[in-house]
Amino acid sequence: MSKDCIFCKIVEGEIPSKKVYEDDMVLAFHDITPVAPVHVLIIPKKHISSILDIDESDAENYIAKIHLAAKKIAKDLGIAENGFRLVNNCGDAGGQTVYHIHYHLLGGRNLSWPPG
Repeated sequence: MSKDCIFCKIVEGEIPSKKVYEDDMVLAFHDITPVAPVHVLIIPKKHISSILDIDESDAENYIAKIHLAAKKIAKDLGIAENGFRLVNNCGDAGGQTVYHIHYHLLGGRNLSWPPG
């Protein structure tokens, strides 16, 4: 855990969140500034700054679990059938604003491409 990371503080329960999924490795919660009717953030409980910091063990464990969680959440929130987007921003130019790897699960409307 990183003591200055907002997502680590959410994992630790220091900052409240509206959780939609939790297991031993992954936490998912509603984004506080949603850009779609469904906008959930999915994070590993372990502090990993970005995709560039993932090692083989992280990929096999945390990243796999995040994808399985995304599948379950999409089904549970009713967006799996019509489609959804799973996005990860990496680095400043990629739009990453919190340096704790996270995925945005977006759905509930038609999403345009390119995204921005």
